Amino acid sequence: MAEDDDTRPAAPGPGRSPAGTDDAPPFRTSGAEHPRQGTDDDGGPGPGPGLDDDGSGHSDRDDESAAVPAGERSEAGPGTTTGPGTTTEEGAGASPEPAAADAGAKETDPAEAFPDGQGERLHPVTPWRRAWAPLAGLAALAFNNPQHLRNLAELGLGPLLLVLAGILAAAALYGFLSWRVTRFLVTDTELRIRTGLLFRRSAHLRLDRIQSIDLSRPLLARLVGVAKLKMEVVGAGSSDELAFLGEAKARELRAELLARAAGITPDAARTAGEAPSRQLLRVETGTLVKSLLLLGSGWSALLFVLLVGPGMYLLTDSIFATLAVCVPFMAVVWQAGIGGFLTQYDWTVSESPDGLRLDHGLLQRDHATVPPGRVQSVEIIEPLLWRSRGWARLEIEVAGEGVENGMLVPVASRAECARLIARFLPDVSIDEAVASVRPSPRRGRWAVPIWYRGYGHGVTDTVFVARRGRLKRIHTLVPHAKVQSIRLSRGPWMHRLRLADLQVHHGGNGTAAARLMDLEHAREEIAAQAERSRLGRRSAAPERWLTGGTAPDGTGSSGTGSDGTGSSGTGSDGTGSSATEEPDAAERPQAGPDVVAAADSERASASTGSPHPAGPPATEPPATG
Repeated sequence: MAEDDDTRPAAPGPGRSPAGTDDAPPFRTSGAEHPRQGTDDDGGPGPGPGLDDDGSGHSDRDDESAAVPAGERSEAGPGTTTGPGTTTEEGAGASPEPAAADAGAKETDPAEAFPDGQGERLHPVTPWRRAWAPLAGLAALAFNNPQHLRNLAELGLGPLLLVLAGILAAAALYGFLSWRVTRFLVTDTELRIRTGLLFRRSAHLRLDRIQSIDLSRPLLARLVGVAKLKMEVVGAGSSDELAFLGEAKARELRAELLARAAGITPDAARTAGEAPSRQLLRVETGTLVKSLLLLGSGWSALLFVLLVGPGMYLLTDSIFATLAVCVPFMAVVWQAGIGGFLTQYDWTVSESPDGLRLDHGLLQRDHATVPPGRVQSVEIIEPLLWRSRGWARLEIEVAGEGVENGMLVPVASRAECARLIARFLPDVSIDEAVASVRPSPRRGRWAVPIWYRGYGHGVTDTVFVARRGRLKRIHTLVPHAKVQSIRLSRGPWMHRLRLADLQVHHGGNGTAAARLMDLEHAREEIAAQAERSRLGRRSAAPERWLTGGTAPDGTGSSGTGSDGTGSSGTGSDGTGSSATEEPDAAERPQAGPDVVAAADSERASASTGSPHPAGPPATEPPATG
């Protein structure tokens, strides 16, 4: 019968910080559940790992022990207690648009939020962005049943065009009325967005809690010169967006909001402009095409469609049944081929005081920012046919919603990947992390035949490393300071083989699983990793945008948090580090020394009310993937 022990940190005494100080509470083991601080609602560390690349999983697992490092959980993770970042006010009924999480909502009169004559409207082209939706729905309904097409054809061309025009006019009218009532307003402390025609919604986004602002330009939006802004806010379960604004207005508003979030005065922020940046890496088109052609997933899906599609049609004599089977695999072919090329075209990684900027896309151009302090884990992905060329793909998990698909760079050499990782994890060495991996014991073949050779784990002074996969080898690196909990699990068959899976949970609501470990070694690793996480949190200093420095007094002592609640000061990256902070001061990730120098100049000019110098600093030529 499997054991069930729960290892949790002792509750801090009055006036003591749970992490980041010399008097951090020790770990203790107790059979009863200890009062939790900042954990999930169910007291658990989050979801366990999913199926591995071999498609196997173990049922009836027993959670043997779990270790929760000292310190509070990440502020953007589940069960956060970091204070309000987004306040929403809604009318009766459900809003037709997604609302941000109500983290500490306050009662406010909507009329006071948007006084008469204040607030700006979106671009006039906005009402037409969804006018085509009813027509698309009718087309899908007609093609789903050919009889509907024949009925529509019997109406004649004239009446059919009148019906379509009426539907389009009704959709455009609804869009116009929604556009009329949609406004946004930037105040000294927050961004207010009011939406909704039938159900009114007013969102208040605190400027000092903004994590990132992404700018997106779909193909049609680029043709008419508009763009969409997507805001990530600490403590919000979903993102708010402004779609659409004029392209120049969107860039101007984004620069102003980021400058205000960095602590620049309102008057200076309006003229500050976009922060300087320098290019770190750009993926060449030829390299991207070769990497996509060498991916096995697209070719295997295409082979399935070519072999199974005709056979399915011969057996069923139904085009719809054939499409139902083949369409998912055709989507894989598209994503691994043409779709991947359109999305990853001209992928550029730049560094700025805001964080790492990602620009990519051929038809739809996307501009995203990754604050390094939010990065919780890094994955180094090496498909089989890439290894001889020394290529790899980097994916990251961040606190909050983060970057779409989690991709930092689609393809780059091992040396270029190491340089990128060093920008937000400066003490991490890829070669050292990979060399530290210990393979699974040979008896693991009785649990997972053949694929057991792909599993392994390792530890360095800075990261926990988990390896999986044989055809597509993946190394997951989790900094010790980002570890939220450690869990040991094993099923009956694993118990007989004296093997166990070690699951390390981090603030990005993800898991790095070291599978098929020796049981005794896994038990020793739980206590050792808990101690490494505690020490990592103690040494991790809070980071700020534009300065790359620590708290104003340069100490790590406990003090009032940025939300002004008087808490122990958990950092925005979820490390739990304590520091004395000014109220309403945003924490920003650390940038490179050359960008920090430009940012210091920007802040100095902002304090006098003048904009920062335009243009990136002079640096060495960028790397090319």
